[in-house]
Amino acid sequence: MATVLSVSGSPSATSRTARLLRHLDERLVAHGHQVIPLDVRTLPAEALLGADFRHPGIVRAISLFEQADGVVIGTPVYKAAYSGLLKSLLDLLPQRALEGKTVLPLATGGTVAHVLAIDYALRPVLASMGPAHITPGWFTLDKDIRVGEDGALTVEPGSAEALAQVTDQFSAALGGRISLLAAAG
Repeated sequence: MATVLSVSGSPSATSRTARLLRHLDERLVAHGHQVIPLDVRTLPAEALLGADFRHPGIVRAISLFEQADGVVIGTPVYKAAYSGLLKSLLDLLPQRALEGKTVLPLATGGTVAHVLAIDYALRPVLASMGPAHITPGWFTLDKDIRVGEDGALTVEPGSAEALAQVTDQFSAALGGRISLLAAAG
């Protein structure tokens, strides 16, 4: 099927956002997609902040975006916006890095006051990068995501159902895109 780049914009090594993305990655794999995880926090900070486009880590990240048919972007919400770490990566990508791609924006945060961060902060930036389609995203409250002592992730049923639905919509949109490309080729 499709190649999906799953990007976590969380700066934390124990991030709920990243764990939630990896959980959704499993669902996409079950749909037959190849998923490539990318935790922005693992990229070299000096290269990100210094805008070193030639650094091998940045070159590799840009290449992953180029290879992907679809991109899942997950971020914690800080100060009503996506993370600065994610912004530093998006700023280094070519202007049309999402051209022709299907994109799923996801966010996590501590309060419903940040629920519009996807639509008012993240979606406009993603739209400026030329995607063919941005599917409906989802905001998940931190309290709805629990990590057990064994590392197992539990998502509250209401949020889990909504996340499954947006992930399945994204998968279906990817499938349609791949079919169109095959027919055009």
